[in-house]
Amino acid sequence: MQKPKIATASLAGCFGCHMSLLDIDDRILKLIDLVDFDKSPVDDIKEFTGRCLVGLIEGGCCNEENVRVLQEFRKHCDILISVGDCAIDGGLPALRNGIPLKECLTEAYITGPTVYNPSGKIPSDSEIPLLLDRIYPCHEVVKIDYYLPGCPPPADTLWQALTALLSGKPIDLPYELIKYD
Repeated sequence: MQKPKIATASLAGCFGCHMSLLDIDDRILKLIDLVDFDKSPVDDIKEFTGRCLVGLIEGGCCNEENVRVLQEFRKHCDILISVGDCAIDGGLPALRNGIPLKECLTEAYITGPTVYNPSGKIPSDSEIPLLLDRIYPCHEVVKIDYYLPGCPPPADTLWQALTALLSGKPIDLPYELIKYD
């Protein structure tokens, strides 16, 4: 019998949610017995090899490449989970949402105190993904099925959510795994 597949991606975030997934410690061996990782930095597979049961997305969307990746995950995953505060509400990257994009780019590439840019131009190479006007949480771009809050969510939260989904049970996390008060 073929194992279900899980895919993961990090968009505009810090990769902390992937680190939390790795923090399930020796349970990672149990997880590998239950699933195959598909497109994921966990196994360095760059493209989807087939349909995935679960997609874990950390980070919000700050550029057109993030949007493309998120839409690709929605298309290939039966269940899509926003993992962490950046995916759920934009997190720290969304601090730029209160500043116009042009002002951010000017500060970063022209007028910043440590910037040396004699050309006075903002990079516009076609290889650089186009920045969006603001950081968008994942649910504003595609349909999200579940949300696992935290910065990052605890390893136990990820473990319990994944094992519930893999066993066909509803995700019913105890308050201790999702409280932040």
